[in-house]
Amino acid sequence: MAHLLGAEALHLEYPTRVIFDKVTIGLDEGDRIGIVGRNGDGKSTLLRMLAGTLEPDSGRVTRRGGVTIAMLDQADELDSTKTVHQTVIGDIDEHVWAGDPNVRDVIAGLIADLPWEALVGDLSGGQRRRVALAALLIGDHDIIFLDEPTNHLDVEGITWLAGHLKRRWSTNAGGLVVVTHDRWFLDEICTATWEVHDRLIEPFEGGYAAYILQRVERDQMAATMESKRQNLMKKELAWLRRGAPARTAKPKFRIDAANELIANEPPVRDSVALSSMAMQRLGKDVVDLENVSVAYGDKTVLTDVTWRIAPGERTGILGVNGAGKSTLLSLVAGSLLPTSGRVKRGKTIKVATLTQQLFELEDIWNDRVSDVISRQKSTYVTGGKEMTPSQMLERVGFASAQLSTQVKDLSGGQKRRLQLLLILLSEPNVLILDEPTNDLDTDMLAAIEDLLDTFPGTLLVVSHDRYLLERVTDNQFALLKGHLRHLPRGVDEYLELRAHEQRGQGAKIAVVSASTSSTSKTSKLGGAELRNAQKEHAAAGRKIEKLNGQIADIHARMAAHDQSDYAGLGALSHEITSLQDQLDTVELRWLELEELLA
Repeated sequence: MAHLLGAEALHLEYPTRVIFDKVTIGLDEGDRIGIVGRNGDGKSTLLRMLAGTLEPDSGRVTRRGGVTIAMLDQADELDSTKTVHQTVIGDIDEHVWAGDPNVRDVIAGLIADLPWEALVGDLSGGQRRRVALAALLIGDHDIIFLDEPTNHLDVEGITWLAGHLKRRWSTNAGGLVVVTHDRWFLDEICTATWEVHDRLIEPFEGGYAAYILQRVERDQMAATMESKRQNLMKKELAWLRRGAPARTAKPKFRIDAANELIANEPPVRDSVALSSMAMQRLGKDVVDLENVSVAYGDKTVLTDVTWRIAPGERTGILGVNGAGKSTLLSLVAGSLLPTSGRVKRGKTIKVATLTQQLFELEDIWNDRVSDVISRQKSTYVTGGKEMTPSQMLERVGFASAQLSTQVKDLSGGQKRRLQLLLILLSEPNVLILDEPTNDLDTDMLAAIEDLLDTFPGTLLVVSHDRYLLERVTDNQFALLKGHLRHLPRGVDEYLELRAHEQRGQGAKIAVVSASTSSTSKTSKLGGAELRNAQKEHAAAGRKIEKLNGQIADIHARMAAHDQSDYAGLGALSHEITSLQDQLDTVELRWLELEELLA
């Protein structure tokens, strides 16, 4: 594979510490790299050095001549005075970008819900983030660097982005480097993983699952590695093998080696024991929602929802923004009354909610972590073992040196972990987590999941992090059009239902659009001419979609074909050329009809 970019002997240090020391790494055509590591170890810094927006103190980054690079940074650098249209498309003529299937795909996948002429300055932070990502993805770049691209995307958006990046280049073309804490996303798109730690970069083959296997092997061979970290990674590997079999189908994930490593590793959760403990703490009744509806003015959010929550239930809730997830959780927590229907609450329940804000820390903002912990009970029982608050603090990644730090001076991830720990130390028997993965790296997510495995109560989770939902919950439900629906097949079933729902909405929009066009174009076209034009326009759209699918299939066949069979590759290339000619003709006619019917 051709070389795209190389970094040689990179050294970078800040006044207080060295970030990288003599790091050498390279990126070749076809590489899809995921970067993992603890917060603060330099993942984003590495990305900026490779992209050329940050210069190292010594060493150099070289790029092949003519290579084009684009980077999505975490910083918002959009011009607030421009419209969405101007930001994403710029001065590209409409007939050019509207005829580009890649541009249409990006717009539909990321910003279809945004007003085209809205000012960027009037958008929310999440909307601005999607606009920035769309503006980057419509470009034709050889290398793309993405820093936390899944932030502010829901499950559907993340799934779309993974699919887009997988089909964006042919197998041995382009280069992608991504920093993200979304482990499903890493597993879905990455062919290799770079772990940033201790001033160096350690490469691993494969995505997140393969990285975990190799890391466990490395830790087992290194006798000086901390045993606690090793056991945690083995537990994570055990879940990957037992709980998510689809991930293990990748050829680079060595199943026999994995089975040998986890042969004596118990299941991540003792469901029977946890259910028994939950019954003791909660009794038979938790919260029952019976024919509950909630409306805000004229807008109905929930309609005739019935949900009986059981002791020890571990449930994930899925739904688009605005579907009513927070409303549903507020009903369970008791902070909201239904417009109609009944909420029956058990007498012994004690509900705690981990919100996206940090309200639990406001009263202790100026206290040291050690003082906060000293005010807790002396011991707690977790996973059948007695632990002190300090031991539990260590379990979620706090070092002894951080005990003297004031809460206000902790990093975002540390505040998030302390917030969760204080909630757990209050010993609730119903725990609600609302987007708990914010500001946490992959190691800390694994540690938090390990802690939640021993929680002997009812757990309700709302999250766009697919991996977390599959990891800590046993059932998933979706809020669709105000109704709560069980998902026996989990997230995959939810995505299928949403795709079906969106196809139905698209059909309705097409009908309305056709009706509007027929009114406005009466002066241009007669009734029969108008109907024929609408039919031809719809048929051209379907033909474009079919041809794009056929071209993508042939690209996949070329990638899997014997690369030494030049005759066979030539025949496939000829097929692509023929289909592309057809596509160009159909797209031109589609644009003519689009203008006629506009």
